[in-house]
Amino acid sequence: MEIPRIPLGNWIESGLTWLTSEYSGVTRGISRFTQTGINALNDSLMWLPEWALLALIALLCWKLAGSRLAIGAVAGLALIWNLGLWNPMIETLTLVVFATMVAVIIALPVGIAAALSNRLYRVIMPVLDFMQTMPAFVYLIPAIPFFGIGSVSAIFATVIFSMPPAIRFTTLGIRQVPVELIEAADAYGATRSQKLFKVQLPLSLPTVMAGINQTIMLALSMVVIAAMIGADGLGSEVWRAIQRLRPGDGFEAGIAVVILAMLLDRLTQSLRRTRQ
Repeated sequence: MEIPRIPLGNWIESGLTWLTSEYSGVTRGISRFTQTGINALNDSLMWLPEWALLALIALLCWKLAGSRLAIGAVAGLALIWNLGLWNPMIETLTLVVFATMVAVIIALPVGIAAALSNRLYRVIMPVLDFMQTMPAFVYLIPAIPFFGIGSVSAIFATVIFSMPPAIRFTTLGIRQVPVELIEAADAYGATRSQKLFKVQLPLSLPTVMAGINQTIMLALSMVVIAAMIGADGLGSEVWRAIQRLRPGDGFEAGIAVVILAMLLDRLTQSLRRTRQ
């Protein structure tokens, strides 16, 4: 007896077709708004001379983490400048910053709600498991019919891929607040919002910052993959080197990605220690 095949793929394609046709006006509006924000941030960073932006980043590193990170940032960014990858690095940084901001804006309220509601927690955890185990390339598929080829689709796929750690760590941080402190706040007559904003969130901030750090790292990795759908930046340099069989150019762009990732990682870790 032959068991009929479930047409899951056809159902998904039909659903995507219906969504893109019914909400095309909404997606076009979101695409225009997002592209305007990306262009504004990218043009602002491009407007600064290379040496001025390098000096500002070094000063920020020195203020947050000390002289060692500042020296390392100067050396790494100077190497990227010397390799002629400064503009692609700025484009990658713009996409990472924009995607991280959107992911955090969505993830923090969802994580807080999941921490305060056991029912929502039980519902959202399997969804996060699904989002994290799904291959990253799959997120590029629905991005194209919604937003077309380009940076906006890269932002869409990056936000979905990088958001789960921020939700998980926010929920974990709030749930790990000692019960004794919650009971003390209740004894002093604190309202639910006062407990959240004056007790739970301040104490969970280091854990929340760890989640944001993971979100930034995942966003950076996804932005490189998103070069396959037309995203600019260092990922496009790697993809172009693969297509033209130029391993040297590919390794140069890869080293630039590593330098940018290390810089962002150390900055967020130092900010986490400062908050702690």
